[in-house]
Amino acid sequence: MTAQRKLGSGFGAASTAGDVLAGIDLTGRTALVTGGHSGLGLETTRALARAGARVIVPARRPAEAARALRDLPGVDVHGLDLADLDSVRAFADRILDGGHVLDILIGNAGVMACPETRVGPGWEAHFATNHLGHHALVNRLRPALAPGRSRVVSVASAGHFLSGIRWDDLHFRDGYDRWLAYAQSKTANALFAVHLDRLGAADGLRAFAVHPGSILTPLQRHIPRDEQIAQGWMTPDGRPAAGFKSPAQGAATAVWAATSPLLDDHGGAYCQDCDIAEPAETDDMLVGGVKPWAVDPAAAARLWDLSSELTGLNAFA
Repeated sequence: MTAQRKLGSGFGAASTAGDVLAGIDLTGRTALVTGGHSGLGLETTRALARAGARVIVPARRPAEAARALRDLPGVDVHGLDLADLDSVRAFADRILDGGHVLDILIGNAGVMACPETRVGPGWEAHFATNHLGHHALVNRLRPALAPGRSRVVSVASAGHFLSGIRWDDLHFRDGYDRWLAYAQSKTANALFAVHLDRLGAADGLRAFAVHPGSILTPLQRHIPRDEQIAQGWMTPDGRPAAGFKSPAQGAATAVWAATSPLLDDHGGAYCQDCDIAEPAETDDMLVGGVKPWAVDPAAAARLWDLSSELTGLNAFA
């Protein structure tokens, strides 16, 4: 298991996705970015496309995504609803039938603090969308992952500080809490990378989880403005609070994890500020770091087995 210790990448919290990719030529490479048309995903897509990559953007509202991305060359938009396993299957079939080879897959799409919502067979929406949908997507797309060089990046969050995996009540049958639901899904994103890297390393597949930092994007659409001000995220005049990143800065760590050669031998790491994160020593999410329950190999294996059972998918067995 990769030690959670900084490498000294030369980048930091103020670095942008463009900074990270300066001088890197991704011509001939293909990346897939879920939710790559909005917020951090849009900045991620822009940076990868400008570095020469072809970028596939699956989106729940493909027409809206196409409008947002219309000025970027080499970007293809497809329909995908991560909360619907039939939609995941249909999208993956289109990618496989098209003969695409994926060098980079960034699981960026997600929901945050939404009202209680049930999808599929009654699954809680955060866990289903943020985690199970991406588990299904990566397993379905395994044949497309480039042999010997592919990377999967799972966009997690310091929100994982609030909850590990609720093994006895994954879907909040005993009472819903929107913040704990979000937190559990972000812990799941981190654990997913831990075990995927373990399963894929022998074939040259490396996986990483990233905390992008605190950024105001459409992800917060379910959180009223007054609440964001009360939380200290936003000033009364609508500006991001001190310590918050711009979307371009927020996209940097995912792009760095997807491309940096420094990480070749550090698969499964949880990263922030364009470096491997240190273990969290406080509960301050702005400081960040990673809690032990988000990088525990035993929990990661247990979650993988459970997710495989729920989705019926385990292409790495």
